[in-house]
Amino acid sequence: MTLPSDPPLQRLQFYATTPYPCGYLEGKLAQSLIAAPHHLIDAEAYSGLIQLGFRRSGKFAYRPHCEHCNACIPVRIPVERFAPTRSQRRAAKQHLDLSVSVSELKYSDEHFALYTAYQTARHHNGDDQESAEQYRNFLVQSNVESVMVEFREGDALRIVSVVDLVRDGISAVYTFYDASDRSNSYGTFNVLWLIEWCRALGLPYLYLGYWIEQSRKMKYKQNFMPQEGLIDGEWQPLHHASEEK
Repeated sequence: MTLPSDPPLQRLQFYATTPYPCGYLEGKLAQSLIAAPHHLIDAEAYSGLIQLGFRRSGKFAYRPHCEHCNACIPVRIPVERFAPTRSQRRAAKQHLDLSVSVSELKYSDEHFALYTAYQTARHHNGDDQESAEQYRNFLVQSNVESVMVEFREGDALRIVSVVDLVRDGISAVYTFYDASDRSNSYGTFNVLWLIEWCRALGLPYLYLGYWIEQSRKMKYKQNFMPQEGLIDGEWQPLHHASEEK
């Protein structure tokens, strides 16, 4: 693996995991490249890793490293050039009454209850719910500059978004929200809010993680245009066939 001449990255080592079932493409095996040791991955080092397509899960930084598949494409939004679609403008207007607060990473039973309900509604059948300890390891631990963004409607918690602040942008780690009412557009609203926050902070990019063309779970990301993808080691414009005006 070729690394740039960035001193924080030159201290790291990289190793590939053994194959495991892919969480996005049925019947596929996946592998990840892990940056180690994780205690050396501070805010400065992670800012460099983001440029190479890495993401964070807890204290671990990784990127896809599959031998026979390159479906995972790291994507980011150049926020100054972003223009919302009609439906996105409606979503922004729909949730203007939400109050927002930004805090350090923390565990709360309220957050975990919303996370569990979201997982059950969107991803699982309820039989394999994560424990509070698994949730803590995934979202409440970090070696980099990370925060939680809470969105409330009155006293009711509606959205929690965990994000990392990096040198040239904000990286959206994971967002969970009240999925009980399908008429709401909490996911879209959260991305739009993060774009505006990037602009307010003077940061050029919102990193959205990986986009996979064949994955239904990833389809929402292609609705936020213009968009750049890391392909063959270079960030370049992405174009999607279903772009909405």
